Amino acid sequence: MSLLINPRDLQFILFELLHAESLCQSDRYEHCDKTMFAAILDAAHRIAAAEFEPLAKICDEVEPRMEAGRAILPDGVAKAVNAYIDGGFLNASADLNEGGQQLPVVISQACMAYFVAANPALSVYPFVTNGVATVIGNHGSVVQKELFAEPLRAGRWLGVMAISETQAGSSVGDLRTAAIPTEAGHYLITGSKMWITGAAQDFTENIVHLVLARIAGAPAGTRGISLFIVPKYRLSESGRPDVWNDVNVVGLNHKMGFRGISNTVLSLGDQNNCHGYLVGEPNNGLRYMFDLINEARIWVGTGAAALGYSGYLRSLKYARERAQGRTAANRNPNAPQVPIIEHADVRRLLLTQKAYVEGGLCLALYCAWLIDQSRLAAAAGDADKKADLGLLLEILTPIVKSWPSEFCLEANKHAIQVLGGYGYTRDFPLERLYRDNRLNAIHEGTYGIQAIDLLGRKVAMAEGRGFQLLLSRMRETAELAQKETALAWHGSQLERYLARLAEVTWKISGSPGTAVSEKALANAVHYLDAFGHIVVGWLWLLQAMAANTALSGGAQEDAGFYNGKMFACEFFYRRELPKVNHFLDLVEQAEATCFNMQKDFF
Repeated sequence: MSLLINPRDLQFILFELLHAESLCQSDRYEHCDKTMFAAILDAAHRIAAAEFEPLAKICDEVEPRMEAGRAILPDGVAKAVNAYIDGGFLNASADLNEGGQQLPVVISQACMAYFVAANPALSVYPFVTNGVATVIGNHGSVVQKELFAEPLRAGRWLGVMAISETQAGSSVGDLRTAAIPTEAGHYLITGSKMWITGAAQDFTENIVHLVLARIAGAPAGTRGISLFIVPKYRLSESGRPDVWNDVNVVGLNHKMGFRGISNTVLSLGDQNNCHGYLVGEPNNGLRYMFDLINEARIWVGTGAAALGYSGYLRSLKYARERAQGRTAANRNPNAPQVPIIEHADVRRLLLTQKAYVEGGLCLALYCAWLIDQSRLAAAAGDADKKADLGLLLEILTPIVKSWPSEFCLEANKHAIQVLGGYGYTRDFPLERLYRDNRLNAIHEGTYGIQAIDLLGRKVAMAEGRGFQLLLSRMRETAELAQKETALAWHGSQLERYLARLAEVTWKISGSPGTAVSEKALANAVHYLDAFGHIVVGWLWLLQAMAANTALSGGAQEDAGFYNGKMFACEFFYRRELPKVNHFLDLVEQAEATCFNMQKDFF
């Protein structure tokens, strides 16, 4: 049994729920078929298990270090990352004419889940590199694409994004890194960047930093931020990257998780010789960078689900094998001990994990599938459909980033509980998985920031059209479920929670164009919790409907798998969805304890 992601579950989500093979009927994906998808998923699983997973413990215990200005990484890191690149996963979704495989995003995202589950730190190197190449490909000049995007896509160079600064943090508009134009056409970059992941490694000949900086005279705040390509090494006359570009790693941050990849403090232009190359137009840098940021937020959600999933599978294996105690029906001390999975409370811990991780993975893959649908709509020239799909992605992005980061971390906590004392020892990887996953609620925008974005901006965007589109999809599922005897109650419950969500949303968001009050935003996290639970409840109902169809059709061989889906859906509707009422009550009432609490009262 895989201890990363259950391959059968991926097949179910991809082919029985999302019907990913239907994408092959389009011109964009006509070179693909279901057999090809299955082979690629299998290859991802094999490489992740063979190359990434064995390094996870080593990378956690032997952090990167700097010696004489050079990053030192554990042996095997370069081999593992190159195996990923050689397998074609770096550019899996890139166009064929860009050297990619032009795979559906939903397939490449499913592959990525294996790699993150195996070793999240190493997975960051290729993911961010692909994102940097995408930003340059979307907004850079022809020369920039040739000089920088091509070696990134080939895996000869790796890329990083440099946004945060010590004094600014998540308040990007307060950044101070400066860009001064020169007569030669480039800019001189000066400043420092903090929390820059992957900016120190020793296995590629160059690193390309996407740097946000402010040109002198630019407007204050986020409207005055520009984007620059800042390579570690500039090209010499011979065309090789061997001219140092005044980029210095001045420190490493030591984190509780993701220890296998360097997290750095960068100093740019200490000798006033750091060349930066403007991407696109001045003052549009943050908008360009969001091509990578939004992609990264879906990646974070996928990764959080994957780490929770691996913890679930490991605790499930342990629960099946570990004999301890006897059931309440048999107290005979001479009777053999039973596997702890026989105890109902252990099954509660396992079911909670299953509901969270399989629901979170389904959410992440659904969002990736929406990206594919958007690309096909664009190719077909259907601007209205593309716009609607874009709005659906906008409203789901803070949810897919945040809900798995919170609740799949809870799954990791329950996995540790299943193992008891062994769970928090380093003899088992569960404590590491928990530490790795804890970072995801902070990566790419904290839970609170995502909540404020959802309630304060996304639900009212385009006069609430994205919100209405999502409600419509979920209501359609609720109505269909009510026609099935086994799921009629679940459909009626989903319909009730949707009505409550809509009622509270319109009550506190006010008329279109009206800003949500600061007092209401004080409960934005509870709104995100409620919204996320409803969305995942909807996806669980979709999974249960697919499973019920299979069972009704006589799927005896996989009956255990499908019944597991039915029980997990039941568990979520009985034990998780009722929490929505409490969350929404707090939001509707504008419960003000936190808002009114004065700093002097702490």
